[in-house]
Amino acid sequence: MVANLTTPLIGIVSTIAIGRLGDATLLGGVAMASVIFDCLFWLFGFLRMSTLAFTAQSLGAGETEELRPILVRGLIVAALIGAGLIILQIPLAAILFRVMGGSEGVTRAAKIYFTIRIWSAPLALANYVVLGWLIGQARARLALGVQIAINVINMAATALLVLVLEAGIAGAAIAAVTAEAAGLVLGVLIAGRLSRGQPAVPRTALLDRPKLIRMLAVNRDIMIRTASLIAVFLFFTSQGARSGDLTLAANAVLNNFLLMSSFFLDGLANAAEQLCGRACGARAKNEFSDAVRLVVLWGFGFALAVTAAFALFGFSLIDIMTASEDVRRSARDYLWFVVLSPMLAVFAFAFDGVYIGATWARDMRNLMVLSLLMFLGAWLALRSFGNTGLWGALLVHYAARGGLQALRYPAMVRASFPQKPLSG
Repeated sequence: MVANLTTPLIGIVSTIAIGRLGDATLLGGVAMASVIFDCLFWLFGFLRMSTLAFTAQSLGAGETEELRPILVRGLIVAALIGAGLIILQIPLAAILFRVMGGSEGVTRAAKIYFTIRIWSAPLALANYVVLGWLIGQARARLALGVQIAINVINMAATALLVLVLEAGIAGAAIAAVTAEAAGLVLGVLIAGRLSRGQPAVPRTALLDRPKLIRMLAVNRDIMIRTASLIAVFLFFTSQGARSGDLTLAANAVLNNFLLMSSFFLDGLANAAEQLCGRACGARAKNEFSDAVRLVVLWGFGFALAVTAAFALFGFSLIDIMTASEDVRRSARDYLWFVVLSPMLAVFAFAFDGVYIGATWARDMRNLMVLSLLMFLGAWLALRSFGNTGLWGALLVHYAARGGLQALRYPAMVRASFPQKPLSG
């Protein structure tokens, strides 16, 4: 089971390390900056998703000669986007921190983290490409190995710089950059070994016009879809920040629970992307349907287990994540929302994987925009309940996101796998 966890887990480690210092302002600062990077890099998650889908479909269609061009195209796009983010970091930071609306102390701390970690942008985005390429070939163990290496290096470097050398938020950011760089080196070495003996990618294959146009169209739709999803979590964080540093810090702690549950559910989504992509490439309808059923059933099983774990150990996990008693008390008040979230999120994660693997990007985009509108409508209806209403709106979004894709699914299958006419 492999998920796109590097960016959020780096944020979790940074949050826990800074949380042990017992300062709510510092915790709020690293939480805000971590959410910004989760969302900023996540916006370009199409690099992983499209690379995975195109790789799996090429394998299913028997077009193995297309694998290396897919990887190289993705790495070039990742490098260009990453360089652009570094060049535009000053206006980008000004806009993002204004939108987040944190207090002066929280924003000051968050800016320190941002100005250092932004240099990891090309590295993190290139890691997305390598990860998608490996998972698309069903090389989950290698992909997991790269993920583990990145996160172990990040944990060790964060503990050293923050807790031992007392480098504070700057130390957490430096650890993140170091871990992403190490992960990319390892990923490129693995990709080179897997491609050993294959000819260099010819320019004509790399710049194949129809394939470039298809890649750009799918990436555009996935990016819009992801932007709609990011808008939900940015809005959620922004509203928490406007409720005060304590609420922001408590929500940041509970957001780590959501990220932990995504380890299981997004791992199954990755499996759906690979299995459904390969079945689409082979035009195998029965294999496609079997993969969808398998992912949904396993999703409910994992969600039930995660829900039980949160209910039994939630208070203890909160105590581990922060040393502030005020933050602990506030987080406990809203714990039941994250206890319910895994069961509501099963369809959302499972069908994300199905739609991406099948490259049903346009429909996924449209349904995600609709679920964003439903989230905002729920928040307007519940805003008088404060942070409780905000969490309620988030659960509505989970349910709407998965439910809409499930309702659209039968029509998409009929369109993608048209029934063969009966012979006369």
